[in-house]
Amino acid sequence: MRLVEVRARLATLPWMPDPGSLPSAPTAIRAVLIGEGPELARSPSASDEPRRAAALALLFADGRGEARIVLMERSDDGGAHARQVALPGGSVEAEDLDTVETALREAAEEVGLDADAAGVEVVGRLETIWVAASGFTIEPVVAIAARAPRLRADPIEVAAILTPPLAAFLPGAPIVEVEEVVHGWPLRYGGYPVEGRVVWGATARILGQLGAVIGPE
Repeated sequence: MRLVEVRARLATLPWMPDPGSLPSAPTAIRAVLIGEGPELARSPSASDEPRRAAALALLFADGRGEARIVLMERSDDGGAHARQVALPGGSVEAEDLDTVETALREAAEEVGLDADAAGVEVVGRLETIWVAASGFTIEPVVAIAARAPRLRADPIEVAAILTPPLAAFLPGAPIVEVEEVVHGWPLRYGGYPVEGRVVWGATARILGQLGAVIGPE
């Protein structure tokens, strides 16, 4: 899908959507415990200490005008999300004015994004999601770059930068089913195949909703 059409379809994306106000990601990507079936993701209770984070869904046009999105493969640091494909992003810091600033700051640190040089424009947000495995709420910030960004992976945090076509996450895009043990949990989940990897978990939920908001090609 061409970026000009994507921009038009995102023209009404809200600055701060209410829960349940946007189309949902495909149910096929949800992770379930094998043999038990309940969805792992849940909403935080009133007793949960909020741990806020932001992620940047940055779209840009390739040389043919097709929309692409910036992703990264996290380094093998032994953490909960090691080697997973993710959007640039991270924890909200005290000095951040808002989650837009968080998302742009983290993208600068992780993938070397120069927002001014790329002409980055924030066009809205997707619904905040809760990640039970890490205890974070993630606020996805959606932005469009006027020029293809020049990116550089942080040598400590990022193993590789990926820029797959946005079409990989639109309605009807392939979803593969995977069964594996993740941090002691036997899981079955669906994910988007991208450049020999599988995008799953919170990132798949965010991109699945982004695709649902944009709609099919």
